[in-house]
Amino acid sequence: MDGRAAIKGLRAAQYMRTATEHQEYSTQNQSDKIRDYASKRDIEIVQTYSDVGKSGLSIFGRTGLQKLLSDVNSGRSEFSMVLVCDISRWGRFLNPDEGAYCEYVCKRAGIEVTYCCDQSGDSSASVAAIVQAIKQSMSDEYRRERSVMIDKAPDRPSSSS
Repeated sequence: MDGRAAIKGLRAAQYMRTATEHQEYSTQNQSDKIRDYASKRDIEIVQTYSDVGKSGLSIFGRTGLQKLLSDVNSGRSEFSMVLVCDISRWGRFLNPDEGAYCEYVCKRAGIEVTYCCDQSGDSSASVAAIVQAIKQSMSDEYRRERSVMIDKAPDRPSSSS
């Protein structure tokens, strides 16, 4: 018998990420929205993973996401679902498959992924999967556009001038 099968009720982990601490979706804001979602559905949040001030371009340096994936892969996690505010919290990776991989690792282990702030709802529905793929692509495009704007920004004068 799988250890997760013996757990009664819905138990979830939450994952949050911000690139900066002053972002509209602060980890506290994300946590509040996730906890509101969970309380309305009688889901108990038993584990929190977060990466504050971490770029979504890479998994490197994101100890919260690395720990989440490690715990899921170990088969010893004490939750049956992961609650994430929206798909862009996994990251704005250069390769869109990296974000999908995070979700895949969870699903492969029998752990449901739910995007709490997303109108498309449960990630298992086929329409929701299509919407999520489009949103991931939009997130990637946003990152690319920001990168181009930063690269084209005029050089700032140095403080020694």
